Amino acid sequence: MTDLVATAARLAPRFAGRAAAHDDAGDFPTADFDDLRQAGLLGVLVPPRLGGVGAGFAEYAAVAYELAQGNGATALVFNMHASVTGAMAAVDDGLAEALGIPPAALAARDTLLRAAADGAFYAVAMSERGAGSRLSQLATIYEPVPGGFRITGAKTFVSGAGYADGYLVAARHADDQQVVSQFLVPADAAGLSVERSWDSLGMRATRSDDLHLAVTVPASALLGGVEGLALAVAQLAPHWLVASYAAVYVGVAQAAVTAAAAHVSERGLGRLPAVRARLGRADAAVAAAHQVVREAARRVDAAPGDPETNRWVWRAKLLAGTTASEVTASLLEAAGTSASRRGHPLERLFRDARCGSLQPATSDVCADWLGVAVLGGDPDADAAAPRW
Repeated sequence: MTDLVATAARLAPRFAGRAAAHDDAGDFPTADFDDLRQAGLLGVLVPPRLGGVGAGFAEYAAVAYELAQGNGATALVFNMHASVTGAMAAVDDGLAEALGIPPAALAARDTLLRAAADGAFYAVAMSERGAGSRLSQLATIYEPVPGGFRITGAKTFVSGAGYADGYLVAARHADDQQVVSQFLVPADAAGLSVERSWDSLGMRATRSDDLHLAVTVPASALLGGVEGLALAVAQLAPHWLVASYAAVYVGVAQAAVTAAAAHVSERGLGRLPAVRARLGRADAAVAAAHQVVREAARRVDAAPGDPETNRWVWRAKLLAGTTASEVTASLLEAAGTSASRRGHPLERLFRDARCGSLQPATSDVCADWLGVAVLGGDPDADAAAPRW
């Protein structure tokens, strides 16, 4: 783990040096991903037998935290790739047997993971306009055809769209809305196109554009080789959907503390008690959120899917999002008007951090989930609206 974190910490200053230009132009950080590829980090969650590092969730979270201090957008896209490879790698023989995953599907999974270890990266195509990330509400459909499946629909917020080597696409069965499956669609599939629609407040360099699909994929593209697994996996192991980017936003918040301290020192504002107090509160809040993220990650490695583990997962996402947003807003105010100019690190970090509470599961959804749990209910069932 020390080597992985050290590698990420070494790359972060490079990312930071490019971050402002990528943010300003809304360009994808291609050079950052070249660095990640050369460092072997795209295979961080791939088992060693397939050429990867074989890290656990806690190790991944530590790496993402470091990378986010360089460029939150790069770390966020890296997170999406990690959520795909991590979820696939987590299917051991026992889980495969329990889920009924056939050997052919495991072999196809291994091919995808081996490609990631060799430098391929994957994007997540789950969210849709009007449905968000709620899997049960998807409009994208699939239907079996001879030799495979036909997938038709459109996705939004696809981080890395146009740059990924493949897309994890969630779709519901054309004849049964409750059957939701996931497919790994190659980027060169006929009928797949990217619409450059991304022009956002923050995380501008993620190129989270729209993806349009009218594609036919082979049977091996169905993740797990069994239809209808997506909803069950989302509830049983929510860490890849809920908390995998919690470490990213805590890293963004920590970068804001560092940038604010440098700005305050340069401007001689450290003599003001109110400014020092804001820095002190920010330091404490980020440290607390980071501890929760690390505890959640530790529990995921020790007991994935356990009810108490999942509770920590939802806590981590809630605290990461709200802390990043609140801390960067406070620090920007402490730093003063000069830090609000475009191009200042705090201005960019403020905008990037604001996205943390908005990404699914949103802070309100997380808080509601936890509130139902506190009241003794089933958070995945006792909700007015479906979470997935």
